[in-house]
Amino acid sequence: MTRPPARRAATRPAAAHPRVDGVTTSEASAGPRPLAPARVRSAGWPLAAVAAVFTLAQLALAVPGTGLGWDEAVYVSQVGGNAPPAYFSAPRARGVTYLVAPVAAFTASTTAIRVYLALLSGAALLGALRVWRPLLPDRVLVVAGALFAGLWVTLFYGPRVMPNLWCAFGALAAVGLLPRAARDRRALAGLGAAVAAVTLLRPSDGLWLALPLLAATLLVPAWRRPRVPAVTAAGLFLGAVPWEVEAYTSYSGLVARLHRAGEIQGTMGWYFSVDDHVRALAGRTLCRPCDIAWAHPWTGFWWFLLPFAVLGGLAAARRAGRAAPVLLATATAASLAAPYLFTLGYAAPRFLLPAYALLALPAAECALLVWSAARTARRPRLATGLLAVLLVAHLGVQYAVLDRTVGYSRSVRAQFTGIAAALHGLGVRPPCLVTGREYVPIGYFTGCSSRQPRGHDGSITEAGLAAAARTTPLAVVVHAGRTPPGYARGWPRTRLPSAPGWRRFDAYVSPGTTAPAAP
Repeated sequence: MTRPPARRAATRPAAAHPRVDGVTTSEASAGPRPLAPARVRSAGWPLAAVAAVFTLAQLALAVPGTGLGWDEAVYVSQVGGNAPPAYFSAPRARGVTYLVAPVAAFTASTTAIRVYLALLSGAALLGALRVWRPLLPDRVLVVAGALFAGLWVTLFYGPRVMPNLWCAFGALAAVGLLPRAARDRRALAGLGAAVAAVTLLRPSDGLWLALPLLAATLLVPAWRRPRVPAVTAAGLFLGAVPWEVEAYTSYSGLVARLHRAGEIQGTMGWYFSVDDHVRALAGRTLCRPCDIAWAHPWTGFWWFLLPFAVLGGLAAARRAGRAAPVLLATATAASLAAPYLFTLGYAAPRFLLPAYALLALPAAECALLVWSAARTARRPRLATGLLAVLLVAHLGVQYAVLDRTVGYSRSVRAQFTGIAAALHGLGVRPPCLVTGREYVPIGYFTGCSSRQPRGHDGSITEAGLAAAARTTPLAVVVHAGRTPPGYARGWPRTRLPSAPGWRRFDAYVSPGTTAPAAP
């Protein structure tokens, strides 16, 4: 390949050319080359196209008609939304609340929040992929972005007020910045910011991200600069500060909060939860307990291919001379996934989003290798046609699961919007209080405070609820036909409306604050 006259032509083998990231590479992995002026304007457009398609797919498939789930209602209510702040339990972190605050502080519109997050997640995907351009060719990054963005779990959580996808973007950026941080101050600052952001969003993920990065700075000589591990550790510490401060202001210390978080999360220890995660790929956003039949094995087909794709991608990257950054991404993905696969007794597909984002890089290397082999096969049309059929089948499965999962989210909105309207008709209007079954989403949709005397909450006693009912409309929600708590047994009972597929609920509403009860 000819280079611009201003540069000296290479005369030594590619392996003899050290890079600023410490990786000796062939010309295929030499990162961004000097571009002619006519080409500069078009550089990076394929990555932008992937991000744009990701955003448009969210707006078309994952946003319309959906309602906030339980966790989302907790996060949004902290900064505005439709109701007073819900109880913020010990395991939660404030990062995603800060992320959604610019919109939630001014509007309670779920659609506005969804659109904002869809646009922001598209920009975040583009930014995280661009970080890798000095390390990997654009074709690898385009395929990696498409593989990750094409998963139903990525599309589903793009517009949702949950931290995991944002941790994925932060982890992808952090790993891509580390190889350049030893020589590039901007990369060094970005590395610290990325680690801090992941920790702010989810402190445990921040820790499992930082550990392999710190290990890499000790094991790879070219990355072994004192300031790199120092900035990585500083990012971890700074990102955890709000969580640590809240531990001392609300939980009597860090140890007490960690203990309480372990109690709430439950089933922590040594578990083999790999099978739980595979079953959850059928569209269960939380599989707890996950003792269900594996009714749709085809939804996990890609999951079983992933380890082989990663191994093939590592081999392809090694042959191309860019093994070090791809190996770092794989090791970091393993670190982020291991706690969820082997220490929790339940599963949620979103837990593994950071690992999927990083594993998309070696998987893309493998996909390009397979595609190249198909094009040079004895019967290239047959080989490439077969690959195209497999790709279409994969995307079809992802769409089917996404459609099913989004359908459930729409039923959430129908269920709790109907319940809120019924409670408003009974006189339960702000300022008001909701307790009992599904008390957080019901409280949010109704515009009421939500409190519970037991379980994760425990922020009020039954005596406190009874006292509050004397001055504030209080709705106690129970499964249809069940007996309410003692303080509410003499109150009027109303059967609440129910969307298809939902269990029915009864509401016991404090007397003196209600309209006449419906039959």
